[in-house]
Amino acid sequence: MAKSKIKKLFRRAVSVVFTLLMVGLAIGYWALRTSLPMTDGEIVLAGLDSEIEILRDTNGVPHIYAASEAATYFGLGFVHAQDRLWQLEASRRLGAGRLSEILGPRSLDIDRFFRTLGIYRMAARGFAVLDRDTKAAYEAYAEGVNAYLETRSGLLPPEFLILGAPEPEPWTPADSLVMLKLMAWDLSGNWRDELLRVRLASRLSVEQIADLWPPYPSDAPVALPQLPFSGSGQFGNLENLGDLDELWRRTPPGPTPDVGSNNWVISGDRSESGLPLLANDPHLGLGTPGPFYLAHLSAPGFDVVGATLPGAPGVVLGRNQSIAWGFTNTYPDTQDLFIEIIDPDDPTRYLAPGGSRRFETRREIIAVKGEPDVEFEFRISRHGPVLSDLQILGNQSDAPSEVMTLAWTALRDDDLTPQAALALSRAENWKEFVAALQDFQGPQQNIVYADRDGNIGFYAPARVPLRRKGDGWLPAPGSSGAYDWNGFIPYYALPLTFNPPTGYIATANNKITPDSYPFFITRDWAAPYRATRITELLEGRKHDRESFRAIQADQVSLMAREMLPYLLAAEPRNDASRAAQSLLLDWDGEMAGDRAEPLIFSAWYRELTSLIYGDELGALFAAAWSQRPLFIRAVLEGRTAGDWCDDITTDERENCADRTALALDRSIAGLSLIYGDRFSRWRWEDAHIAEFGHQIFQDQAPFSWWFDNRIGNGGDRYTINAAGFRFSEAVRPFAQNHGPAMRAIYDMDALDESLFIISTGQSGNPLSPHYSDLMERWRDHRPFTIPTERTAVEAARRDRLILVPR
Repeated sequence: MAKSKIKKLFRRAVSVVFTLLMVGLAIGYWALRTSLPMTDGEIVLAGLDSEIEILRDTNGVPHIYAASEAATYFGLGFVHAQDRLWQLEASRRLGAGRLSEILGPRSLDIDRFFRTLGIYRMAARGFAVLDRDTKAAYEAYAEGVNAYLETRSGLLPPEFLILGAPEPEPWTPADSLVMLKLMAWDLSGNWRDELLRVRLASRLSVEQIADLWPPYPSDAPVALPQLPFSGSGQFGNLENLGDLDELWRRTPPGPTPDVGSNNWVISGDRSESGLPLLANDPHLGLGTPGPFYLAHLSAPGFDVVGATLPGAPGVVLGRNQSIAWGFTNTYPDTQDLFIEIIDPDDPTRYLAPGGSRRFETRREIIAVKGEPDVEFEFRISRHGPVLSDLQILGNQSDAPSEVMTLAWTALRDDDLTPQAALALSRAENWKEFVAALQDFQGPQQNIVYADRDGNIGFYAPARVPLRRKGDGWLPAPGSSGAYDWNGFIPYYALPLTFNPPTGYIATANNKITPDSYPFFITRDWAAPYRATRITELLEGRKHDRESFRAIQADQVSLMAREMLPYLLAAEPRNDASRAAQSLLLDWDGEMAGDRAEPLIFSAWYRELTSLIYGDELGALFAAAWSQRPLFIRAVLEGRTAGDWCDDITTDERENCADRTALALDRSIAGLSLIYGDRFSRWRWEDAHIAEFGHQIFQDQAPFSWWFDNRIGNGGDRYTINAAGFRFSEAVRPFAQNHGPAMRAIYDMDALDESLFIISTGQSGNPLSPHYSDLMERWRDHRPFTIPTERTAVEAARRDRLILVPR
């Protein structure tokens, strides 16, 4: 009897505890839901001159109606803060070098680096040079963000609670300007290649280093083949530069090699409607939330729709009622490393033309959560910030006798790019479009254009340096001035074309200028596979929105087609490898997610790259390991200076046939351990999972299950449907970490039928239904329309929020 009572009491206790737990979870969930914004009703705000109306559709896209253009930017700031507040806060802290205030010592190196660059200081000073309308736009946007901060009534988004982060400080125009600097940084990375080549010089010959970065193929597509235009730096004793490996570790990685974006435009002669069509899909690192936010802004005489950048006013990529435009990265060489020699008589100075100069010095204090503040000093030369100080962290007794400094076109406080970006939205024709871009100073972009009058065009605006000597491929000596920059390519001489006779323009980060172009832009054009495939699909037929959507969804890898014969010619040493090889006999290179062939090929190619140049690079291999298909093809065709197929760690003499066969054996053995022995059950999408990691909590239990998003996908780095993966990483090397952040197709015959999709969703709050609701549509290429005609907007409306003046 006593035992029975004890059991009943125990069950009741468990029931009470369980009930309390459920009630606690329900209360906690309800409390967290107060972090979601109010999207329907009225909010009274101080500082408004007139009402702002915000209509949201079923996809969470806001249509912002206001009395003036500046007021639409107030509304945009308000909705950005509503839906992406944590993203705004984290990005602002990244650019200002203030992440350690909330993350502790794990972000200290990142903070030091961005403080050394000084991009936030540049952004703050750069506001003064902008014209009146641009200043008004940035001030209105900041007022909109702050209006939300002042009127919100619930909790902050979950990240603030988990990290114990303080309330966001008031937003400023400088905070918005630093967002553009961060985007420029994401699209620039040449200096890391320069540093890597210096590090490789300790193991490889100059010829071998050149092998790893082969020139652009002479038979590959050039975006502007009819453009009407008719030595490396030197470095000395590497020991004088200190610990370059330490410098490498303390600086963030640049863009992944061979990734980028697509855009193309066709004239009415090539379209079914007789008017132009324009497509654009910018490729960036995958994340949750994504880098873009879709919005429609409307005021008298102003109506624009497309992708906005959370944290800044304006539509970056989109269309108005007259024109459409799209960007891809040009990959210009706008960053140079210079080697400065410290004055042997005075370590506070460095050698320069005409005598030594004193370093500009700056002392910074970084607040670190849970630890004492960190103080460090960094120096600035006439070329730019001294990156070498990151390897000694202010300990001058360890300072090398030579230091590396970074020259970058974005490290200037007279950057007018913000006003060019806003002026694009107002342009109504080619003349106004070209005039707007005159202030676009970086990062250089291949910008395609279409208008309702039937015109198409292209411009690649930016500050691209003119060098007195050399091409910026290696760090250059800074003391003589021989390798200094001598101005920039004149705006009128930058690559452009208008209504070309081909009837189309297509770019995919490939070479855009013919050999006759008299100015140097870069040696680092992307491999031509995507550009070649786009050109193939554009020619030979007329197009409409559906054919453009199919091109954006194309998953044929010309790189895989090019390399496949080497796999098929290999002589495997076991039955499993032979069976896998036979499976690829009829494969056409389509990287379909539901097929085994892409997985087999990708594993073989990855293993092959390791076998070909892993032995020569040794400890530096991890830093240089990427797909490098132009280099691998040259190796397999015997067109390189080095004998890369020979394994230098053995006494035997290996050849390329040995490498291709061994790569197949190893890759099949490795895949079999993971996926079993039955090839029929292997799927590319099981390994190639698009991972949309959170800015802070990616892969960090227990939060990653809530914040991260994942979905199996097809494609690879060289398909039009670009889907770059980790490749060099030991864990999940085929997980997709790069791809289209947004896709758009603009139909100049039916503007409101233009198509859009972004990668995850409009919201950055995991409690929102719009946190990841677009992910499957993004994967399956099912874009949607964003109408701008008022009756169509009303028909698609889900919520109406009115911001009312007090």
